[in-house]
Amino acid sequence: MQTRIVKKPLPPITWFRAFDATARHLSFTLAAQELGFTQSAISQNVRALEDKLGTALFVRGHRTLSLTEAGRLLVPDVAAAMAQLEQATARFLPPSSGPKLTIATSVSIAQWIIAPRLSQFLEAQQGCALQIATTIWPDDFASTNADIEIRFGSRQVVGADAMLLQPSYLHAVAAPEIASRCDPKNMAAQRLIQPIGISTGWQNLAKRATQEHSLEAEILVDTHGLAVDMAVCGAGIALSHSQITRAPIADGRLVELPLPEVPADEGYYLARKTDKHSDIQDAFIDWITRP
Repeated sequence: MQTRIVKKPLPPITWFRAFDATARHLSFTLAAQELGFTQSAISQNVRALEDKLGTALFVRGHRTLSLTEAGRLLVPDVAAAMAQLEQATARFLPPSSGPKLTIATSVSIAQWIIAPRLSQFLEAQQGCALQIATTIWPDDFASTNADIEIRFGSRQVVGADAMLLQPSYLHAVAAPEIASRCDPKNMAAQRLIQPIGISTGWQNLAKRATQEHSLEAEILVDTHGLAVDMAVCGAGIALSHSQITRAPIADGRLVELPLPEVPADEGYYLARKTDKHSDIQDAFIDWITRP
């Protein structure tokens, strides 16, 4: 009978990254600045690694930090592992000697606003590299360390310094073949699509359109972009945000039904998060806010 070897799980790589940066700087604060985390997060990750290994790695003074004997023994192995990981991933990253702008954005904006027109921006900004990190939920933004964020939510959630992207309303859209045989006065007979996480929906449109029957979505999805994807594929009629429907309406993949628009309590908000390459940030914001 063959003996099965069970490997012990390794600590998370974030713990080792926190240790590596802290050991090089001998400072939780400087390590946090390098990795784009809070000082508290770095300290907690190092503490978690110490607990996992069962030994202290640093001697913590009042305003000083030094390595213990165990910490000094661990440094070369962790540093070598970090260097090897960087080398392994570098071959997959395009080389760039110019500035790089990091954009954290919802999947819907990346797919339906940025992607269709991205070549125009890059042609105008020769030598600029873009890193686009897509997100769905608000806490996804915490790990991106982006220069610009485009979030979906309410004004209270995104912050007072964020700019609402216009237009910003909900409307009913469908593929041309679906729209051609749809009776706008009897939407209850249609297959309706709606994103979750919005305060207004088909029931609000029904009141504005004085529909005889109340309206409820048969298909619920987690993003406006997926609602638009469903509508383009002919799965039904989507109530989606006007930012996300712009491109498919412009190229004829979707048409807007003759129904009232619904005010959007939540929208897509853009906010600067760093001062790096402010001229390129200005150019990006000007480009993405153009009609």
